[in-house]
Amino acid sequence: MSQHPTQSDEQGAVDPNLPPDPSRRFWVASACTLGGVAGVATAVPLVGSFAPSEKAKAAGAPVEADISGLAEGEMMTVEWRGKPVWILRRSKAALENLPKHDAELADPQSDRPGYTPEWAKNEYRSRKPEYFVCIGICTHLGCSPTSHLQAGAQPGLPGDWPGGWLCPCHGSTFDLAGRVFANKPAPDNLEIPPYVFSADGTRITIGVEEDNKA
Repeated sequence: MSQHPTQSDEQGAVDPNLPPDPSRRFWVASACTLGGVAGVATAVPLVGSFAPSEKAKAAGAPVEADISGLAEGEMMTVEWRGKPVWILRRSKAALENLPKHDAELADPQSDRPGYTPEWAKNEYRSRKPEYFVCIGICTHLGCSPTSHLQAGAQPGLPGDWPGGWLCPCHGSTFDLAGRVFANKPAPDNLEIPPYVFSADGTRITIGVEEDNKA
């Protein structure tokens, strides 16, 4: 009885004159596919470890801002916990004008609880007089005020406007220390977030307390 040719001899060598074995091709392809999937499954967690997780973002990881190029009178905005945080570099003239309109403010000394940490309950509401840091959200209904940093008469503002912010939603106004003017819808001054300066003073890290820098 004649024997049918086989794909390989007893030593496992493949006869090049025979057509490829479909079952062999299936298992080779399957092994390659599984190997590729395993490689991707290993790589994804590795790559993901280099970026903050969504949980960490939601928790409000600290945000660092470079203020080395911020000129007097300029303001920059960074995002922290999904909120705009304003960093304003105030001029010497702006600082000198702050106490001159205390009588027009609803809470000039920031005595009301909840929006001003103890270390910011000073004339400047800041760690350093020159720099003012606050959350740019009105304490009335959560709108974001617009900047009107220059002093003087402007549309929708009084003629003796000292510089600050105007909420376009309901007309609340805030001075350059984020203090709300009296008889306005906003019940409180703008909120001051936790932050610290770097040792050389060129960066601000928002979301870190002074006594817990690590």
